[in-house]
Amino acid sequence: MNLGITLTKRFLSRPAHTFMVDDTRSYRGIDLLVAGMHIADQVDAKTAKPRVGMLIPTSGIFAAATYGIWSSGRTAVPMNYLLDESTLNYIIEDCGCDLIIASRKLIEHIGFVPKVKTIVYLEDMNFKSLPLPRLPKWTSANDLAVVLYTSGTSGKPKGVMLSHANLLANASQLHEHIGVQRSDIFLGVLPQFHSFGLTGLTLMPMLFGCKAVYTARFVPKKIIELIKEHRPSIYLAIPSMYNAMLTVKDATADDFTSFRIMLSGGEPLPETVRARFADRFNQPIVEAYGLTETAPGTNVLLPEENRPGTVGRSLPRITQRIINPATGEILPHSTDGELRIKGPNVMQGYLGLEAETNEAFDEHGFFKTGDMAQIDQDGFLKITGRIKEMMIVGGENVFPREIEEILNAHPAVHDSGVIGQTDPMRGEVPIGFVELEENQAAEPDEIKQWCRDKLPGYKVPKRIEIIDALPRNGTGKIMRRALKPTTA
Repeated sequence: MNLGITLTKRFLSRPAHTFMVDDTRSYRGIDLLVAGMHIADQVDAKTAKPRVGMLIPTSGIFAAATYGIWSSGRTAVPMNYLLDESTLNYIIEDCGCDLIIASRKLIEHIGFVPKVKTIVYLEDMNFKSLPLPRLPKWTSANDLAVVLYTSGTSGKPKGVMLSHANLLANASQLHEHIGVQRSDIFLGVLPQFHSFGLTGLTLMPMLFGCKAVYTARFVPKKIIELIKEHRPSIYLAIPSMYNAMLTVKDATADDFTSFRIMLSGGEPLPETVRARFADRFNQPIVEAYGLTETAPGTNVLLPEENRPGTVGRSLPRITQRIINPATGEILPHSTDGELRIKGPNVMQGYLGLEAETNEAFDEHGFFKTGDMAQIDQDGFLKITGRIKEMMIVGGENVFPREIEEILNAHPAVHDSGVIGQTDPMRGEVPIGFVELEENQAAEPDEIKQWCRDKLPGYKVPKRIEIIDALPRNGTGKIMRRALKPTTA
């Protein structure tokens, strides 16, 4: 079954249920149904192309627009509105769309008009009028539901092709693993153009009859206000958001009693953030793992499992292996190797990139994640680093994350990034970049000594550079590739 038909049934079965609340209004099932029909009519009238772009901030209308595109029988391409003009125009050309559904306010905010034949602005549509009733066009479960562009950690962004079956499978896997109930209220500000926000905050509430509370901008004090008002039970965020919430001085543990799961994903959760959050708010943050290519969730640590440092066990119907990337050998428990994944949620491939798609899978059909990891005898997964980011220092393998954990534990350090630099004596050496806490001061030599006290000598950064702000992508993940040493 496809998402257009599935969601139509859901909205018709609960027309008065409030599925979503955002900065401007709430959306019942009937509201999403009507808005989706209007958008489907616009799509049919404006394009014959199979893919439709979206430039819409985190909101209920994003969900309605996605549903409308699926109802028209087409593929949605949610676009990262934080990208620069040339990259965004590259994505428009690469996906072959000639229509974008957009928010005029968002286009004004980004400061340029994308190069596309037609833009339909949501502000110009009359959603209060009744559309002609229509059923979603038939598409196969294996047809593409979305093309999501990766953040481009190397080279140009690649379009990840996810089918209706992929997204439905992952939503079902997460639902089963976490035990989502109709009474659950989701809270999050994750961008819906990102797979974490699309599946976790958009599809899950619509498919399982929950409620989602959205706000377009992450403002820590506003998040605390929303928690007090709506008493959510599930929170999805990235580590830097949890860290920022600790800055709200009048927030107390009583504010967080409604939560049954606070989930962190997108990048590794620093131990310091996890410990400080648990100590102050009496709430454990649990880690999840996934990739755009896996729709995205593959692992979620449950609060009762109490395995900090791991991302939990794999979701139902997912098979994971740890492989020696040089030999293809399956490695034993608690041994570092490349994580490879197979399951109904794994992507169809990269749009227009046959060679890259073939390279992404091994001969057994497992997706090669590029992440170094280990799985213990109880099935708990621990991510230890990225293969491409691994440094070889004097013959020893070193991953940025293990050094960053130590740097982040320094009282004056807000966040950090570590990269390798070529060295004639040791092959490579680690270089640390540090962003200090507000109103804190520290000298590079002091932070370096901190590392010497806690790390083997070969893992201690050769140099510490203190910078105003670490480079981040649209979801807040630190972009190590953008870190450039000031000296050789």
